[in-house]
Amino acid sequence: MAMDAQLWNTLAGSLAPTGNDRSDKRRLISRRRLLQSSVGLPSLSLVEFMRLRSQAAASSASSRGFGRAKSCIVLFCWGGMSHLDSFDPKPDAPAETRGEFQTISTATPDLHLSEHLPNTARHTGRLAIVRSVRHLNSGHGKGMYWNMTGHAPPEPESPVNLPPSRSDWPSLGAMVSQFRKAPRNLPGAVQLPYQITNEHSLLAGQLGGWLGIAADPLVIRTPIGTPFRGKKYDAGGAAPLVTPTANNADVLRQRRGLLKRLERPLSRSVKADSYDLFRERAFDLLVSPRVRQAFDLEREPAGIKRAYGDHICGQSVLLARRLIEAGVPIVTVMCAFDNLSDPMADHWDTHHDNFNRMKKTMLPLFDRVLPALIDDLEERGRLDETLIVIMGDFGRTPKINGAVGRDHHPYCYSVAFAGGGIRGGQVHGSSDAIGAYPRRSPCGPHDLHATVFHALGIPLHSELRDQLNRPQYVCEHGRPLPLF
Repeated sequence: MAMDAQLWNTLAGSLAPTGNDRSDKRRLISRRRLLQSSVGLPSLSLVEFMRLRSQAAASSASSRGFGRAKSCIVLFCWGGMSHLDSFDPKPDAPAETRGEFQTISTATPDLHLSEHLPNTARHTGRLAIVRSVRHLNSGHGKGMYWNMTGHAPPEPESPVNLPPSRSDWPSLGAMVSQFRKAPRNLPGAVQLPYQITNEHSLLAGQLGGWLGIAADPLVIRTPIGTPFRGKKYDAGGAAPLVTPTANNADVLRQRRGLLKRLERPLSRSVKADSYDLFRERAFDLLVSPRVRQAFDLEREPAGIKRAYGDHICGQSVLLARRLIEAGVPIVTVMCAFDNLSDPMADHWDTHHDNFNRMKKTMLPLFDRVLPALIDDLEERGRLDETLIVIMGDFGRTPKINGAVGRDHHPYCYSVAFAGGGIRGGQVHGSSDAIGAYPRRSPCGPHDLHATVFHALGIPLHSELRDQLNRPQYVCEHGRPLPLF
């Protein structure tokens, strides 16, 4: 396999001296290895070749934001937010597509959003909006799988939901946690305030997949110790986690020691080992002062808590900010605003009464939470090192149905990024005149994942090993969007 001139020039340029002693030392070592194996590349394995190519790409002009982010917060709009009534309105489309909402100008010239996003409109200088995302599955579960894993689900053209499997591709949180380690006692990835289920089971795409159970994101079912006045507060029947006092923590430690002495390390099943893993995780969460502090929303000023909103989603996003501040690399919030505490509710799935539901509940609450998070991170000096991703299962149909709703539409939808080295005040790609298909710069979930990995400084051809020790590239086919 011969190295072509373009790749050689790219690699050589990426390994050129920079003036930074430490960086130049690393580059000198890499350059020496490259030169030693560059004569026709007979001794350079395909894996190493791909890794060098990825490193070269990371050093190119498109890599300005590479590694800028230290953590990531994903706001996942479960159910499928209508792009046409939020980030990609079509005021000149026919009435059956345009709908009832007007548009408003924003802080970014020539960029308009739905009239029900006035606070977000004032923050577009911090946002990069992507209006040309697409995939091919119209089912909620598989749409979530595609976006949460960056890979097509099994049977990608069938909309039938799937339960989780250990052959699934890992979720974004599970993958990031393999490269960005949390401090001791804190989880590598967290999901709030619940996992998404249907009437039968948990839905695929939210777990560690073939990385194994140890890579599953920790699910915190409810914001800790937070009242939600006037809101149903059951989150699938789970009670709030109450962290112990220092005295109770000592008692727990004593009980843990006694339990270990009583248990004999005889033959162990996979189920027993899994039970032990989660018991140890639970113990660490309960007794660590650092963890107790991270989960304690009562430490937040009343004004900050009000800014996010006194409801389960707003307080979950606030908790996400506290967790990344404590060192958790990635937190995913199922960002729902319909039946706030029910993981089986419709949420953004507006097949009926789309406009009333959007303008009365969902858009106003979303329009409070996102700006609150951006402002909070910026005031703390953390916005530039925290990547915010706003995405969902898919978009909604251009045609308004007989129930004054919009149906599932994976063929074109919008996603937004902020912070983490993202250059705000821009729109990437565009949809056609009615928002049905991408018109310019189409992209897919694999490209969204590539953008996240790029921002976090994770080369796209980094390897993960499945449970059979087979190597898998973290993002083989995606390319980072030019948002940096």
